[in-house]
Amino acid sequence: MHTPVPDQQLRAAVEGGNVPTLLAVLIQLSGDAKWRGSQYRPTRSRGMDDNHTGGLPELVQQEIRAAAVQAIQEWQHGKAPAMPDLHGEELMELMDFVMGEEVPHEFGPMMAELMTAELRTAELTTAELTKLRPPTPRRPHSGAAGFSVVVIGSGISGMLASIKLTEAGIQHVVLEKNAEVGGSWWENRYPGAGVDTPSYLYSYSFFPRSWSTHFGKRDEVQRYLSDLADAYDLRSVTRFGAEVVDAVYDDAAQEWAVTITEASGTSSIRANAVITAVGLLNRPKVPPLPGLDTFDGAIFHSARWPQGLDLTGKRVAIVGSGASAMQIGPAIAGTVDQLTVFQRSPQWIAPNADYFSPVTDQAHWLMENVPAYRAWYRVRLSWIFNDKVHPTLQVDPNWPEKSLSINEINHGHRAFYTKYLTKRLAGRPDLVAKSLPNYPPFGKRMLLDNGWYTMLTRPNVELVTEAVTAVTPAGLISDSGTEREFDVVILATGFHTDRLLYPMDIVGRSGRSTREIWGEHDAKAYLGITVPDFPNLFITCGPNTALGHGGSYITIAECQVRYIVDMLATMVNNRWGAVECRPEVNEKYNAAVDDAHSRMVWAHPGMTNWYRNDAGRVVAVLPWRIVDYWTLTRTVDPADFVTEPSVDSGPSGWGDSGGS
Repeated sequence: MHTPVPDQQLRAAVEGGNVPTLLAVLIQLSGDAKWRGSQYRPTRSRGMDDNHTGGLPELVQQEIRAAAVQAIQEWQHGKAPAMPDLHGEELMELMDFVMGEEVPHEFGPMMAELMTAELRTAELTTAELTKLRPPTPRRPHSGAAGFSVVVIGSGISGMLASIKLTEAGIQHVVLEKNAEVGGSWWENRYPGAGVDTPSYLYSYSFFPRSWSTHFGKRDEVQRYLSDLADAYDLRSVTRFGAEVVDAVYDDAAQEWAVTITEASGTSSIRANAVITAVGLLNRPKVPPLPGLDTFDGAIFHSARWPQGLDLTGKRVAIVGSGASAMQIGPAIAGTVDQLTVFQRSPQWIAPNADYFSPVTDQAHWLMENVPAYRAWYRVRLSWIFNDKVHPTLQVDPNWPEKSLSINEINHGHRAFYTKYLTKRLAGRPDLVAKSLPNYPPFGKRMLLDNGWYTMLTRPNVELVTEAVTAVTPAGLISDSGTEREFDVVILATGFHTDRLLYPMDIVGRSGRSTREIWGEHDAKAYLGITVPDFPNLFITCGPNTALGHGGSYITIAECQVRYIVDMLATMVNNRWGAVECRPEVNEKYNAAVDDAHSRMVWAHPGMTNWYRNDAGRVVAVLPWRIVDYWTLTRTVDPADFVTEPSVDSGPSGWGDSGGS
C-alpha cells in the first residue's frame, strides 16, 4: 500500500496534469476498456507541443481527470495495477491511442526500456523515484587489474562515461581542461542560454530532476550536472585544468600515451584505452575578419561571454542568427540602446507555448508520486521530439518543387511555419521578407521561438541581411560597404563542428593522425564511435551522431557509452589487448551514411548549414532515426573488430587475474 494523500491535494495535482499522460496512467491502472473509446482518443500533437489537453473537449478532459483520481486513490489503498508490465504490442497499442496517431511498433523495445528506466522496476512504484540515491560503485572488475581508461572531457558524455566505467569496475581518469564539470554548459554563460529540447528529455534516464521550466536554462542545466557529479563522486576521478594536447598509440605496448598541459607544465599519462568526450559545439569558430584585433570596444565569441559585462545603453551587434544568437537577442534587447543583428541566412522557427512556462507544482507532484506518470510523460515527449518528423525529411524525387520543399508533408510544414512567421511579424512586410527562408523546413535544425520575432519588431532592433566583411576600430563593415558603429560585438559564429577532435593531435597505429587520414573536415567513424588504425580509441559525439531532426543528445550519449563500455568489458573478459574496427566494416557503414544523407533535406543545395563540410558532405548529423541508432549500438559485435590478445597476459599483466 502506498501512503494516501488528501483528496483535495490529489485532485489539485491531477487538475494540472497532462491529459494524454493521465489517460495512459488511467488505462494502465484500471485496465478498463471504456477509456479506449474513440471519444477519449487524443488528437495528434501539432508540431513540437506536448498537447496538454489532448485536443479533447473540456467535459471529456474532466471525465478523464476524475477517473484518474479514483484509479490513483485505489492504487494508493493497495489495488494492483491492471497492466503492471507493459511491453511489445500491448505497450505500442496503448501508445498509438494516447498519441492520437500510429507510432511504428518497431519502437516498442526502446520505449519499453525507457519506461523501465524511469520506473526502476517493472512495477508501477514511482513515488520514491526522486529520492533514490545512485548505486554504490563496484570494486574494480576482477579481470581488469591494471587495465585503465582515459576519458577526455567532463561534459555530458564524459560524465556519463565515468559513471558507467565505475559501475563496470574499470579504472579510469577524466581529463578536463576547465575548472569544473559541465563542458559546454559550464563554458556558455551568455544571456538566454538554455536547451531547445524539453527538460524532461534533456536528462539522463537514471538521474531524474524536478525541472523548474519545460525548457531548462543554462544555470539549471549546469546545477543538474554539478549535482550529478556530487552524487557519483565524479570529481574524485577528474583532473581539472588538464588539457589534452595529443594522444599517440603505442603498438608494442597496446597503450595510448596522452600528453596533457596543466598550470604546472606538460606531462604524459598512459592508458589501455581512450574515450574522447570533447563535444561538437565546444571549440568556438571565429571568422578571420580583417581588422578583428583593432576594435576599440568589447568583441568576443558567444561562448566566451565576459563575466560582469554590462550592456545597459550600449550599441550592440550580433554577428550570426543561429541558435546562440536567437537566445541572446531577446535576452538583451530590452537592456541595450541599439541591437543590430547581421544575418546571412534566416532560420525556420517553430512555435512552442511551453518555452518559457514553468513546470507546475501539480506536475511535479504527479511525476514524483503517481505510478508511471513521469515514464509516460517522457515516453510521449521522446516520440514528439525524437523521430516523429524523420520520415518527412526524405526527398521525394517526383516532387515538382525543387527549391522550397522536398515532399508534400514538408511543403505543409512550410505553409504552417510561414503562417506563424507572418502572424508574428504582422504589419512588417520588410521583416517578413528578410525572415522567410528560401530553403525547405528542417534544412537546418528547427529552432523554437523564444521571442525572436517579437524582438525583431522592437524600435531599437535592426536586422541586416548582409555578411560582415571587416572590423574597424569603431564597428563593422558589411558586404554592401556600409560601416556601422558599435560599442560591443558578439560573434555568434558557431563552432568547429566539421573539425572532429580539433585541436588535439590523435596519432594511430600507422603513425598517421586523424587529420591526415580524414583531412581537416571529413571525419568518418563506424557508428560515429570507432575508426580503423586507431585501436582502443572510442569517440563520443563523433561524426554523423549529432541530431538534426530533433531529440535529445543525451539519448545518443547513452547509446554510445553503453556500446563503448560493452566493448571495454568484452576486452577485459577476453583478455584482449587491442580492438580495432575492420576497414571494410567502417567503409560499408559510412557508404550507407552518405547514401542515406543524399536522399535527405540536409543535402539540399538551397542552403548552407553546419552539418556539411565545404565539399557538401554531411559530416555532423545522424541520418538514421534515434531508434535505429539505439538498435545499432545495442551490443557490440566482435566480428566488426580485429582483436589482439594482451601482450601483458603474464603474471604481472592486467589479463592474468581472470576476468569474470
